[in-house]
Amino acid sequence: MTPAVELLRSLGIEHRIVEYDHDPNHPSFGDEVVERLRVDAEQVFKTLMVTLDDGSHAIGVIPVNTRLNLKAIATAAGLKKATMTDPAEAERRSGYVVGGISPFGQKRAVPTFVDEWALAADEIYCSAGRRGVEIVIAPGVFGEALGAVYAAIST
Repeated sequence: MTPAVELLRSLGIEHRIVEYDHDPNHPSFGDEVVERLRVDAEQVFKTLMVTLDDGSHAIGVIPVNTRLNLKAIATAAGLKKATMTDPAEAERRSGYVVGGISPFGQKRAVPTFVDEWALAADEIYCSAGRRGVEIVIAPGVFGEALGAVYAAIST
């Protein structure tokens, strides 16, 4: 499987894996998950990497039907500014390809911020580290496994 799934298994974290046939021509990875798995967009979370104004990086995990608030994630990280990390750099740093970047099992651990909306759901979906494979997990356990901070980081 993937480093994300291996990590969760090694930690004994309760989760499920769901798979779907990924269409490489679909215009949106997140929308594809919603459509293929027939789940609410508020339950499907995307993983985005940002570069902070001190040169460090952070991960933002937000619902696929929202946008990352760069100012909010910078503030949550204790800084003033964040920009989206170049996709090629995000792939190098995470060890995953865009559209399959999981918050779990990344090559380099960085601070992770999960949109507080996750706490309203019974379970959330996020990439398992490969396009077409999703992890389904309870939000509290999700944050605990990542050492994540919950904050209002999406709009």
